[in-house]
Amino acid sequence: MNRKEHWEKVFKTKSLDEVSWYEVVPETSLSFFKESNISKSAKIIDIGGGDSFLVDNLLRLGYKDITVLDISDAELDRAKLRLKDKSKHVKWIVADVANFSPPENYDFWHDRAAFHFLTDKQSIDNYVETVQKSLNKNGNLVIGTFSENGPKKCSGLDIKQYSEATMTNQFKMFFDKVKCIDIDHKTPFDTSQNFVFCWFKRK
Repeated sequence: MNRKEHWEKVFKTKSLDEVSWYEVVPETSLSFFKESNISKSAKIIDIGGGDSFLVDNLLRLGYKDITVLDISDAELDRAKLRLKDKSKHVKWIVADVANFSPPENYDFWHDRAAFHFLTDKQSIDNYVETVQKSLNKNGNLVIGTFSENGPKKCSGLDIKQYSEATMTNQFKMFFDKVKCIDIDHKTPFDTSQNFVFCWFKRK
């Protein structure tokens, strides 16, 4: 089963609140948008956004140019169904970020827990190259991954853990670090997952 088939199966067999990343208000991610003070008309892309509630919250806050990318058609369809008419105000892209060719440049690239599923060097290098090519000068890059104290697997797949140091090193050629934070995410199953979130600015 390839990566796309795996995720299509996950989202056809699990309900919205049966996945570990379920959050009605993704406060950690939203805090970076607030702190960055970007314009409400800034171009935003949410990588691996799927049926996350980030897009709902960004629309509610007045952001007007939002793209959601995910590898799973089923996941995006679920998000569109939830948003109803509001879904027309969002750009939806079905793609594997490991070989994604962005149709435009962005001011804010957000990724909560997609990057850590890329475990081979080629996919990771492709990702970094794509971000640096498609993010505008002084653009914001926020990535959240499982930390070195977090899980080693998610949804049955191996992941790559990061620390502040290894994340910074991965992106230092094209990006300046603003800050990194450690967060404990409480899952719907009453377990805790430790994440590292890093915020960078495009050089």
